[in-house]
Amino acid sequence: MAAVVELAGVSIVRNGSTLINNIDWEVDESDRWVVIGPNGAGKTTLLQVISAQIHPTSGVAGLLGEVLGTVDVFELRPRIGLTSAALAERIPRGERVHDVVVSASYAVVGRWREQYDELDHERASELLAQLHIERLADRTFGTLSEGERKRVQIARALMTDPELLLLDEPAAGLDLAGRESLVNTLGELAQDQYAPATVLVTHHVEEIPNGITHAMLLKAGSIVAAGPLRDTLTAENLTKTFDVELTLTDADGRWAARAL
Repeated sequence: MAAVVELAGVSIVRNGSTLINNIDWEVDESDRWVVIGPNGAGKTTLLQVISAQIHPTSGVAGLLGEVLGTVDVFELRPRIGLTSAALAERIPRGERVHDVVVSASYAVVGRWREQYDELDHERASELLAQLHIERLADRTFGTLSEGERKRVQIARALMTDPELLLLDEPAAGLDLAGRESLVNTLGELAQDQYAPATVLVTHHVEEIPNGITHAMLLKAGSIVAAGPLRDTLTAENLTKTFDVELTLTDADGRWAARAL
């Protein structure tokens, strides 16, 4: 399998603080990764690197066959689908849901005078159906529930048929029903053989969907463990990551952690 992410000795230093430290990591095109860690672990910073938003202070970051620092990131970014709270804040609340999705074709937030062809509109409609929100196409983004907004963002991230999909805490802020519904949908996506390589960031093992193949546990900017999911996601590794003694259970591919 071809690697879509290749990090070698990547560190990010800001104002004398090391946010991520000497990260070696490879993501293949068929991989579905979850990155887990406490607040301040460096998860969002790592995602900013692999979404071509920031360059490493040191080390080499390879993305989709290119090397950051030697490629025009404005050509690279459309090949990467991204959902994040920061992006959600930029979406106009009065924007029609269908337009929120289709406007990803031009990598813009908020339609203006761009022209889209019928294939673009068909693609947007198909993605809304895939995310089970086709009924919302004519609603405005600001009238949606938090769970509905999350699904719209994922549809938008998939609009350009990306080679890498990055999901930054997609279930954050959802109630129990909303979380479970979204996690089930993310499981459908993860198990789709035609879906892109995926990296999902979360604080909670309960938000790991079926279909995830690999895990990275991150603490204070460094990797505690990384590799195939069931080899890596253990009570021992979680205890090291969160500095609290934890038990870990799984049932039908869903996980739960509790403090002893």
